[in-house]
Amino acid sequence: MHLKNVRFHPDLYPTREHYPFNLDIFRRTTRLDFVAPVTFFVGENGTGKSTLLESIARRAGIHIWREGERTRCVVNLYEDKFYRGISLEWVEDIVPGSFFGSSVFQDFARLLDEWAAADPGQLDYFGGKSLLTQSHGQSIMSFFRARYAIKGLYLLDEPETALSPRTQIALLQLLTGLSAAGHAQFLIATHSPILLACPGATIYSFDHSPIASVPYEDTEHYRIYRTFMIDPRGPLAVL
Repeated sequence: MHLKNVRFHPDLYPTREHYPFNLDIFRRTTRLDFVAPVTFFVGENGTGKSTLLESIARRAGIHIWREGERTRCVVNLYEDKFYRGISLEWVEDIVPGSFFGSSVFQDFARLLDEWAAADPGQLDYFGGKSLLTQSHGQSIMSFFRARYAIKGLYLLDEPETALSPRTQIALLQLLTGLSAAGHAQFLIATHSPILLACPGATIYSFDHSPIASVPYEDTEHYRIYRTFMIDPRGPLAVL
């Protein structure tokens, strides 16, 4: 374990009207403790999972790969400021790590390919192959296997987005093995009931206010998928 907890400081929030500072859960939750090598954030879209994950990355000094800024129709000046309202407590010293978001992974893969054009040895750190010559799912798993073998804190935002169910199981196996080794700690925002099955993981539900730890079988993700598998036509009858 590397990161002990994250604390919320509503008295430092600059606004109550704008996202994410207007979310009730970030005012009613005092702190989240990280007691397992793998911790999941679950909940509906817009509940603040990814926002908190990115804010923890910023507080931990972990770089988030971004494509160049683009013009937007509506700009929320507070959208990326939530890290200023939280604090982190470490078990010992701060450790390095990385932030993974499937939406920006291709940008990283292209940049790595440019580095490798001048220094092919760079690819040795990622399975020895250009990430662009592999399928999206294969390149992501190549990155995971190489990067997560290093001691650190790893934050993943919906990694299942580009992964087939079989590859999600491969990622689950990787998480299980690495967490047992004890050198890597993972914080993961996900909608995947496959990943949520990770043995011994803590699952924090953002559908509760304050944020609460829930058993795997009590997550909405598990219940919805289980109900659907039992009766695939059931949900259709409700529409």
